Order: sequence, then structure tokens, then C-alpha cells
Amino acid sequence: MAYRGASALVAGLLLAGCAIPYSPVPVASNFPSTQQAKVQAAAHWGVIARHMATELGPTLKTAPSRSLYVEPLQTSTFSKGVKSHLVTALVNDGFVVVKNPAPGALKIELDTQVVAFSADRPQYRYTGLPTALASGAWVLTSIQHSPEWLLTAGLYGYDAHRWFTAQFAPGDTPKTEMIVTVSVADEQRYYARNTSVYYTNDEDVSLYDAALAAKLAPPPVQTVKTFAVKDH
Repeated sequence: MAYRGASALVAGLLLAGCAIPYSPVPVASNFPSTQQAKVQAAAHWGVIARHMATELGPTLKTAPSRSLYVEPLQTSTFSKGVKSHLVTALVNDGFVVVKNPAPGALKIELDTQVVAFSADRPQYRYTGLPTALASGAWVLTSIQHSPEWLLTAGLYGYDAHRWFTAQFAPGDTPKTEMIVTVSVADEQRYYARNTSVYYTNDEDVSLYDAALAAKLAPPPVQTVKTFAVKDH
């Protein structure tokens, strides 16, 4: 009885501690869980560019019939690659894209901002392994329980687990993120604007930050020539 009374007292104190009505500062809380894509290959740059073209397409089709000019605001490898992919996507969608700025053309600006947060941020893992394995074995319950059955069940369960977890990037949560904004504008106004955020591999940050890439670039090799001088 005394144990139950102590337990009730502890539970009451915990609940009271969670019900503090006033606080000198806002209480830190988590945002609702979301997913954010992790860029890991140049092919993903094409996916980003095609997403931009899809988002801008309805506005460009209703805007005055004008040619388009794509201009990245940064000189990073990523900005150059996305420009190429975006030009390809727009041309394939039937838009007129000029190579150089032209009078009356709408400018499509690509702006990239690389930000770095603290290292060792938590990565919450998928917790459906037992269910995935069970579902893989459940499909085979009508097969005789032989060694071959056990092996097959394990393989199917493993495949099911990989299928369910394939959408999650392995490894730690990157500290490097990239904000990508695409804008359609002329000298007077913005016609469309879209901003997306992506994770990037921390080791690949120089692909997205031109200033950092310049710092990491090896110094230019200086050629030294030696001339022999003869006395006459």
C-alpha cells in the first residue's frame, strides 16, 4: 500500500511539473516531423531543375509572351549545373530561352545560400523493422517450414525492410543545408518565386559554395625557367 501511495505521489509531482502555467521564456519545442531531400548526385540537380520548371510553368504560360534568360547569382558548380538542367527543361517545355540578356526578356534568377548548423544533429531512424520482417514471413506461412523456407522468409523480410526504409538517407543528419530560390522577374516586378531547402553531404559543400571552393583550390603552379649566361 505504501508503494502504491509513493507511486501516486511521484506521478502527481511529474504531472504538476508538466503543467506550469507561466514561464519567463518560451518553452523550446519541436516542429512537426517533416522530410527534407538530401542531394547526393548531379542527377539530383536535374530533379531540382525540373521541379523549378514545373513550379514556374503555369505562371510563365500566363505571362506576356516573352523570351526567358536564366542567370545564376552564384558561380558554384551546383549553380552552373542547375542552370544547364533548367534551360533544358524550359526548352523541352516549349519556352523560348535566349543565351544572352535581351531587351524585354524575363530573367530567371537562381539564388543559392549554403548554411551550416551544429554537427551531430539527431537522426531519427525508421522503427518498422519487426513489422517489415513479419510481413515478409507472413506471406510464406503456407510453405512447409524447411531450411529453404526459413532462408526464403529471411530474404523476403530483408527485401521488405529495405523497400520500406529506402526513402531515408543513411548516415548522420548533415550539418550543411542549401536554400535554393528561383525567381522570374523584369525591371519592375516579380512574376513568380519559389524557395526550397535541401540537405547536402558535408564533404561536398565546396560544390555548392563558390567562395569555399576557391579557398580549397590548390595554388597555381608557377613555371620557373633557368637561363644559362655565358661570359664572352
